[in-house]
Amino acid sequence: MNKMYKLDSHIHCQYSPDSSTKIDDIIKKSIEDKIDIIAISDHNTVEGSEVAIEKTKNIENLLVIPSIEISSSKGHILGFGCEEAVPRDLEPEETIDKIHDQGGLAIIPHPFCFYRHGLFCKSNPDELNFDAIETKNARFIVGWCNYNAKKLANKKNIPSLGASDSHYIDFLGDCYSLIDCELNIDSVLKSIKKGQVEAHGKGTSNIKLSKYLFDKHIRKLY
Repeated sequence: MNKMYKLDSHIHCQYSPDSSTKIDDIIKKSIEDKIDIIAISDHNTVEGSEVAIEKTKNIENLLVIPSIEISSSKGHILGFGCEEAVPRDLEPEETIDKIHDQGGLAIIPHPFCFYRHGLFCKSNPDELNFDAIETKNARFIVGWCNYNAKKLANKKNIPSLGASDSHYIDFLGDCYSLIDCELNIDSVLKSIKKGQVEAHGKGTSNIKLSKYLFDKHIRKLY
């Protein structure tokens, strides 16, 4: 068995329109919190991912996986392992095909969260060739969406991931995965595909999240 590494596969930075987190801060906190593998999965762009990969190329104890969160016509899909942007607003089937064409994994984030573009609110999971789902997304209110994702993963034997979905630096690593792999991109992708991964962590504090949203949306008006 390989070493179990800590992975946060869904982080947003300043290249997402709804985040102002700096990549240098993400790198620093990941190292401080002993998160071994991260992915900058920004909305419909790989710019942040590219910058993070370049900034960490000489850091031995932190691996950055190329990634993107794509807005398909029916909900969000992570192109985990994608180095090139996938066009937004395509049908989910085509979005997943384009992810696979790059050798990436199609991971469904917050799949049952209707107010955050959860894919399975509008699409039938039985009709889609995805690779894994988030069963512990840290940004939840009561946990119903994560519960349904875990129920589906157990029923269909789908690989399950935990992810912070962090848009603010303090929330990084709230949920995460433990993954049995080697510390390189190819091994990480193969291990997820094989289901050698476990979802862990806790929900982001709704009090802290409310304060962050207040500061972001209200204070900037004054």
